[in-house]
Amino acid sequence: MKAFVVNNPGSPETLELTQLDQPLIKADEVLVKVKAISINPVDTKTREGKAFYTTLQETAPVVIGWDISGEVVETGAQVTAFKPGDEVFGMVNFPGHGKAYAEYVAAPEAHLTHKPENISHHEAAAATLAALTAWQVLVHEASIKPGQRVLIHAAAGGVGHFAVQIAKHFKAYVIGTASRENHDFIRSLGADVQIDYKEQKVEDEAKDVDIVLDSLGEENALRSLNCLKEGGKLVSILGGAKEAVQQVAQKRNIEAKNYLVHSSGEDMAKIAGLMRQGIIKAHVSHTFKFEDMAKAHAQVETHKTRGKVVVQIT
Repeated sequence: MKAFVVNNPGSPETLELTQLDQPLIKADEVLVKVKAISINPVDTKTREGKAFYTTLQETAPVVIGWDISGEVVETGAQVTAFKPGDEVFGMVNFPGHGKAYAEYVAAPEAHLTHKPENISHHEAAAATLAALTAWQVLVHEASIKPGQRVLIHAAAGGVGHFAVQIAKHFKAYVIGTASRENHDFIRSLGADVQIDYKEQKVEDEAKDVDIVLDSLGEENALRSLNCLKEGGKLVSILGGAKEAVQQVAQKRNIEAKNYLVHSSGEDMAKIAGLMRQGIIKAHVSHTFKFEDMAKAHAQVETHKTRGKVVVQIT
């Protein structure tokens, strides 16, 4: 099968298209013929030799990527939820070795869910790591409730555009930061207030916030503490809740923590249900052919993508 490997970390051009053996599945796994792959910032960082590259090297060859949508072609002896021919999607083995940049992927049954019939493989692949991150942060970590004021940074991005929709589903009041050219977009997703991070200071525009989803890092997390009310929660998905941030947060009776998404077919099923009802939609702004994986990485590295970047295999 065709697959991209990383033998020498570096620029997008270091992604090597090669031939690998089709993976063998374990008793609790299914073999998926991949139709579409979603590309995330963690993919590009791992390709550079950062993030999870060192860990993945332990089970070389390094085939990066975690987000897939496709069709089941084989099931392990213990699998009960899926059968050959089922269309499925999910984030595979994160933060382990997902091996998603390939024509076939061996995926644990517990990491997948059925793809809704009314969405494409492109949309399904897009609604994996990014949508799971938004869901797990808001629902599990922040315990979002109706009427709460939620500040979502980079609201037009991959995680952000799902977070806005999920927060609105839970009847929260949503404040989103984005460049001015993306204000109409995040408004269409449900953001009640749009803040231009280039021209406005978020701490001046967002007050008495219950939940902050930080996706920008320590400096942004520290500034965002000024937006939170006493007893509020800040969850950073980029490691922004460092010691200095937590010290300030503690003095103000604010909870500040970092969070790393994990694979969960159960959470994927919740997201799939909302997509089936049209409550959550994936915005795919760029689609590339499998052979153009380097171009897909280059687009993600602009840090200006609205929604998601997807690579089509078949």
